[in-house]
Amino acid sequence: MIIPETAERVALEARWLELTRQDLPAAATNDWPIRLDHCFQRVLLDVACEGVWYDRITGRPAYRHAPDDVLRKAVILGEDVLMGRADLRTLNQRSLVWRGKVPRP
Repeated sequence: MIIPETAERVALEARWLELTRQDLPAAATNDWPIRLDHCFQRVLLDVACEGVWYDRITGRPAYRHAPDDVLRKAVILGEDVLMGRADLRTLNQRSLVWRGKVPRP
């Protein structure tokens, strides 16, 4: 899918990259189950897609091909993790279950 380059989309992608490459990894504590940028991207996109992101987003890199509503939801979720309003452990677990990496609780 071709995503139009609007000013809003450019800002959304910039915030996504800043959030997942800088802010979340810098905020990660020993209590967090993940620390690496690509892990944050996996979890946030999976939850925003309500399943494994590559079942819904076909192009790579995913953030460039994600529909606006999905990327916006992932950014908001990342902001919530950063502010302590979302439980990263639960979100990561959900992502891993969808991917068949751990059994359903």
